[in-house]
Amino acid sequence: MDTLAQKIIEAHGGLNTWNRYTSLTAHLAQGGALWGLKGHAGLLDDTNVTVGLGTEWASHHPFGPARRTTLFQPNRVDIKDDLGKVTEILDAPRSSFAGHTLETPWTEPQLAYFAGIAMWTYFNVPFLLGAPGVVVERLEDWQEQGETWKRLRVTFPPGIATHSTVQTLFVDEGGLIKRHDYDVEIAGNTPGAHYLSGYLEVQGIKFPTRRRIFPRQPDGQAMAESLVVSIDIDRIELR
Repeated sequence: MDTLAQKIIEAHGGLNTWNRYTSLTAHLAQGGALWGLKGHAGLLDDTNVTVGLGTEWASHHPFGPARRTTLFQPNRVDIKDDLGKVTEILDAPRSSFAGHTLETPWTEPQLAYFAGIAMWTYFNVPFLLGAPGVVVERLEDWQEQGETWKRLRVTFPPGIATHSTVQTLFVDEGGLIKRHDYDVEIAGNTPGAHYLSGYLEVQGIKFPTRRRIFPRQPDGQAMAESLVVSIDIDRIELR
């Protein structure tokens, strides 16, 4: 494995600790312009998420005021009512976003798909750097916030459903991720700069508890005046 990738994984707790667990649950307080732009303002402002570690799946509850539950898997999304009955199914969800732009509204199953790939990716990175088929490449160092951050380009294989095939991690001297760039393919390849802070150690693993996502300009700089998504995380539990 690339030495920088190894350093990043070890800084967040290491694969030996990570591999003790198979799932993670956390509480999310979310905001930003994206949810309203996609036609679902407030639906996921206060929710809980459970994600698989390694195996790709995610579930949000409550999903809206009716206290529904979602189940995201790469090839299918289910929405269940408060009694556990499946009320909506979206098969082959990725293909349903064909032709979408940033302004295209999402159906509720499409929202559940986006929320699923996002939170699964966020909680499984950086440990995905050691997954089969994931390729990493060093990039030039980056200057931001008065610091020098190492950069690692990550290319994901087709079997992993995530924001985009190619993503970039920016890490500090200690190996913690400070920024995570990607293009949201299902929203017209919209470029994002995702900032991570407020690290907390839980059961031997370090997690950022504050995430802020902004538009990314062609020169790689973030547009700080337009908050796309905010996520504040607490009550993290590994199982």
